[in-house]
Amino acid sequence: MPLPCPETPALVHTSFYKFTPLPQPQVAAAMLRELVAEQAAGGLAGSILVAAEGINGMLAGSPAAVERFEQALQREPAFTAMAFKHSACVTRPFGKVRVQVKKEIVPLGIEGVDAARATGIQVSPVDWGNLIKQPDVVLLDNRNSFEYRLGHFEGAIDPQVTNFRDFPDFVRTHAAAWKAGGQRVAMYCTGGIRCEKTTAWMLDLGLVAYQLEGGILNYFQQVKDPGLAWKGECFVFDNRVALNASLQETATTLEDVYQGEHDGPWRLQRALRLAAAVAG
Repeated sequence: MPLPCPETPALVHTSFYKFTPLPQPQVAAAMLRELVAEQAAGGLAGSILVAAEGINGMLAGSPAAVERFEQALQREPAFTAMAFKHSACVTRPFGKVRVQVKKEIVPLGIEGVDAARATGIQVSPVDWGNLIKQPDVVLLDNRNSFEYRLGHFEGAIDPQVTNFRDFPDFVRTHAAAWKAGGQRVAMYCTGGIRCEKTTAWMLDLGLVAYQLEGGILNYFQQVKDPGLAWKGECFVFDNRVALNASLQETATTLEDVYQGEHDGPWRLQRALRLAAAVAG
């Protein structure tokens, strides 16, 4: 049962994804639009992406509406055993709801990656702290540099990318040295989806790759004292902007997020336009 947020009317944020073959993504999208529409009275809003490789969504609404949506979604054969991550909403995360069909639910920029078939080794949040302390483990932050700057796991490497599609170049540059040194690669991202797709590709490079199960948000949700290994805040892709290790919204603004980034002015203006569009 999702926990309500501090304000009234209560809202809860849910994020979810699953790599699963969807031969007819348009049909799946139509079904999802119906499920969301059924919870309109509960204020359900957000974004769901559907592709032949699966589903990726973020929604917010009343606790009852979120729970009914999640239960209905899991009754669909393709989406059983779906994992959901919940967090608080002082600010309303979304103003509208959109269900879109895309080529990919997360664009790595490499053709033929099948994350539904095989991915890296999933590591539970409770085991994560021990793994990343091992001397033969290279810890990578699989997010954009502005996300790393706001917060990251202690000892993590910032690949200094400005777009997820740039991450494979960093891996290619260092893969031979990692293998020669007998090093394992551990990586994390916000909710797990970027890592899941990246590790699926890294298997073809012969790398031993681990990923934090459910990403940073699941780590915050599952670990008793997440601040011991995590430093700072976690950027989220909605109007709340950033969460602390207790999954509470912080005072960080979009201006804070993009300040100092070489493409910061462009990113800030784009983010403000999207926020205004959502609110409208």
